[in-house]
Amino acid sequence: MPKQSRIQLLLAKIESSYGTLPDPAPAGTDAVLVRNLEVTPLEATMLERETVQPYLGSRPSLMIDRQIKLTFEIEVSGSGTAGTPPKYGPILRACGLAQGIQSNTSVTYAPVSTGQESVSLAYFADGIRHYAVGCRGTFELAGTASDFFLFRVEMTGIYVAPTDTEVPAATYTHQAQPIPFGAEATSTFAVHGFNACVQEFSLDVANDLVFRALAGCTKQVLITDRKSAGSVMLEMPTLATKNYFAEAVARTQDDITFQFGATAGNILTVTVGQAQLGAPEYGDSDGVLMLTVPYMALPTSAGNNEFSLVFT
Repeated sequence: MPKQSRIQLLLAKIESSYGTLPDPAPAGTDAVLVRNLEVTPLEATMLERETVQPYLGSRPSLMIDRQIKLTFEIEVSGSGTAGTPPKYGPILRACGLAQGIQSNTSVTYAPVSTGQESVSLAYFADGIRHYAVGCRGTFELAGTASDFFLFRVEMTGIYVAPTDTEVPAATYTHQAQPIPFGAEATSTFAVHGFNACVQEFSLDVANDLVFRALAGCTKQVLITDRKSAGSVMLEMPTLATKNYFAEAVARTQDDITFQFGATAGNILTVTVGQAQLGAPEYGDSDGVLMLTVPYMALPTSAGNNEFSLVFT
């Protein structure tokens, strides 16, 4: 009987030991609700044997540096309970963010430069199970008015041979109903101290991922750098009200902050504390003059504070 491409499932569980499948392994209770899931089940380098032979033809190759790569989107929402991490929290942690929990109040994610965690993923394609261990990744947080607010995630992990395994029953908990990005979800959107009308927002964590397989060491996926940046598309204010051109030229650093959602357990506050603006560009939306303002998310001298994501 043919396999059905629409029967898919993704599980995610934090590893206590890098590159080692957790015990117990990811189960249906670790299911993460994602969309636009694309999987490269085996990516590798083909190392050709360049042997001399007395005839023409291809030489055999060795397959090395075997990896699995996944891209997917997660609709932004909280867990439904203040102080409880969202179900996709392990994925954010494996993208170089530290998780801090204040009981019954908040869950905060902020970048770290050392000791990044890793996650084991299990991908099911209608009875075929792929494990990816030692996964780390990066993501972009992106929203457009009247559409979903999304985490766009890229993950790289160490390849594990697939097996014929029935898809487990999934339990989708701690992912509240998503809210469209726009007026109903966000009342105040401050860009360098000005309350703007925003059409689009993005924050790209921009982790550099490196796969390493050195002799004498275990295979690893490393986060070797981070250059977070993004952009905001907003209705053009008068220059007397807010002059983003002048602030870009002056290399002014100020925050970008907004609260997404209004119901306890399903609120996300995004803060980019030191946003340095790039060159603004004009655009159009429904005949309204718009301004797209790129920015770099800079840390202070304390480090690891370019941005924060706080669920309440």
